[in-house]
Amino acid sequence: MTASWPAFIGGAALVFIVFNAVFAAFYWIGNQPISSVPDGAYIDYLYFSIETLSTAGYGDMHPQTHYGHFIAAVELFTGIFSMSLMTGLIFARFSRPNARLLFADNPVISDHEGKPTLMLRLANERHNIISNATARLWVFKDRVSMEGRSFRRFHELALLRNESPALALSWTLFHILDDESPLYGLDADGLAAANVSLVVVVSGYDVVAAQTVHARKSYDHPEIRFGHRYAEILGTTEDGRLRVDYGMFHQTIAD
Repeated sequence: MTASWPAFIGGAALVFIVFNAVFAAFYWIGNQPISSVPDGAYIDYLYFSIETLSTAGYGDMHPQTHYGHFIAAVELFTGIFSMSLMTGLIFARFSRPNARLLFADNPVISDHEGKPTLMLRLANERHNIISNATARLWVFKDRVSMEGRSFRRFHELALLRNESPALALSWTLFHILDDESPLYGLDADGLAAANVSLVVVVSGYDVVAAQTVHARKSYDHPEIRFGHRYAEILGTTEDGRLRVDYGMFHQTIAD
């Protein structure tokens, strides 16, 4: 379900070849189970297996022994079952909602409204509207218990605004690093010592697909840039409409 289309098609083709190769071997070891195969060549049995598994059945070759009929029956059942499964997988892949949200390569920490703030930028690549979009941001960090055992804890980070009524272009999430933040007082070395990682999850309702969509992105501590801010990406076209410059989407600028 999550594999790319080339990988999915390649995997399906590999399974198809393996199935036919196995059944062709069963035909090959029999005593002339299939008619019109005078030399008993493996390649002829392979072609017959492909015709049988796909239920094509051209008619020039057919089982002529009980053994051949039995193997063909098993192969027909396997073909019907595998085709049904493949049809379901293809339909599920086409119908599965995909948010296609673009997340910045690096979260940044810089001053915002006079306060140190963790910022994370995302954008809607589909250029449609995701209504009632909500975002949640978590931090995972290592802790040491009083007994000296290390364990991993997660905390949700409070966002200045975690909802967007209509996500159409870009959206920057802000988390203030005040004394209530789990990241308060941590610098780059502190993040590395605590093995900090971030996870952001965005969900909303795609008004075009009429489905709820979800997107997720994780970051490790080396990807967080201190003293940087995001480059400006919003501009206007000649007719006055807003546009996003995706060429600078991931670019950050040192303060």
